[in-house]
Parts: sequence; C-alpha cells; structure tokens
Amino acid sequence: MKASAIRSVFAAVQEEGRAALIPYVTAGHPVGDSTATVLQALADSGADLIELGVPFSDPLADGPTIQGSSFSSLQNGTTVEDVLAELKTFRAERTTPVVLFTYLNPVLHYGLEDFLSDATECGASGLLLTDLPVGADCEVERTVAESPLDFIRLVAPTTRAERVPEIAENGSGFLYYISRAGVTGARSQLRESLSDEVAALRSQVGLPVAVGFGISTPEQAREVGRASDGVVIGSALVRIMDESGVEAGARFVARLRAALD
Repeated sequence: MKASAIRSVFAAVQEEGRAALIPYVTAGHPVGDSTATVLQALADSGADLIELGVPFSDPLADGPTIQGSSFSSLQNGTTVEDVLAELKTFRAERTTPVVLFTYLNPVLHYGLEDFLSDATECGASGLLLTDLPVGADCEVERTVAESPLDFIRLVAPTTRAERVPEIAENGSGFLYYISRAGVTGARSQLRESLSDEVAALRSQVGLPVAVGFGISTPEQAREVGRASDGVVIGSALVRIMDESGVEAGARFVARLRAALD
C-alpha cells in the first residue's frame, strides 16, 4: 500500500470525531497568479484537504459557476505548467494535501507519465479524473494507480450497487460521492435520502467517503458531515471568491470548519 497523506488526514479527523473539510478552487481564479495565495488562505482557514481544479475548455461535469471560473482562468493564460508551479510554491509553505481535479484531455496533452511525475514532484497528493470511470481505459488507469498519487474515484446516485466495490478497489485515498445527478452547483436543499445513501455506500467500501456537489452552507456541511467522512465545497466557494475576493472565501471556509467542528 502506497504512503498516503490523504489517508493520514482522514485518520486524524476520525480521531477528532468529525468529517474532513475539502474546499475546491479553480487554479488561476479569481486572479491568474493567485493560486498559491488562495491555497494558503484555505489551508490557514481550516481546510483538511484541498481540491485544485485544472482549468479546461470543455468542463462537462461542472455547472455554470465552476465553468465560468475555468474559462476565466484560461483567458488569464493559465496552463497546466502554471498550475503545477503554483502548487509547488504552496507546498513549500504548507503541508495540507492537494488533490488535482481535472479531465483526461489536459493530462494526455501534457503527457500522462510526465504529468504524474511532475505533479508528484510539485507536491500533489491525489488525482481525480472526472471523465475516466473504472474500465474506460485500463492502461491509463493502471499507470495512474501505480503512481505515488492517490487515485480518487467518483460514485454517483445512479451507480449500480454491484459496481461500487469494483470502483473502490480501483481507487485510493477516498471515494467521492456525488450527492446528486447532474453537474456541480450550489443548491438550497439537500436530498432527504442523502444520509441513507452515504450510509449504504460506507457499509460497502473500506475507503473514506467524501460527499460533494450542491453543498453550499455551513448548515448543509454540518448535516453532510454527520453522515460522511468528508465534505467537499466547490461552487459556493468559487462564487464567493469571484464576487468578493479571496479573503471572503477564506472566511467562508472558516465558517464551514466551525460547523464541522
């Protein structure tokens, strides 16, 4: 079993009796060269893990808010090389693990083995490829799984129950449960069945289960945190930083952390 900073985080928060807080931000947003500063602000505000989105021109899994941040970042000229450089700067100052959240195309364009090597060298702890389900490309999946990075896998409400163990066995770090079908985006209410779904999922797998998509308030984070091992906040945070800046985003993360504590 590979050494895992992510696994260590989940073990630590479990001892504390709470769920891990996992904010998502898009690299190069809200300002092109601000990524390391944003990551530092999130770490200092209580993030246990951070998902760092690599901007992509066709982010089909993302809703309007994160799509907008991705397009803005690309307009600012952000490249994969820039993302890794900013991550390296952050890693020199903080130890909070970072999961790179991206699509397969930018990784293949960069070169799969080069990307995995460079991402590891720059301090990434995990990789989530939104458009690479289990069995889609066995060679690519094997190469990622054999790298030092944790391979974060997605499970959706529409995933067949008999497929869940296979997905978990082909992932590491944690399992990301999409709280609803569709794209990312903040929602005013959570589905009533979410807690039961997460409980059923946790009974099937050995990995920690983090829940994301649609969580937008500290109250929702607290509710999801009672049922899961981790809570991912994306669109709500991206929108706040877009409208009010990084400091406002950091204050929001601090409120989320207080709700989980």
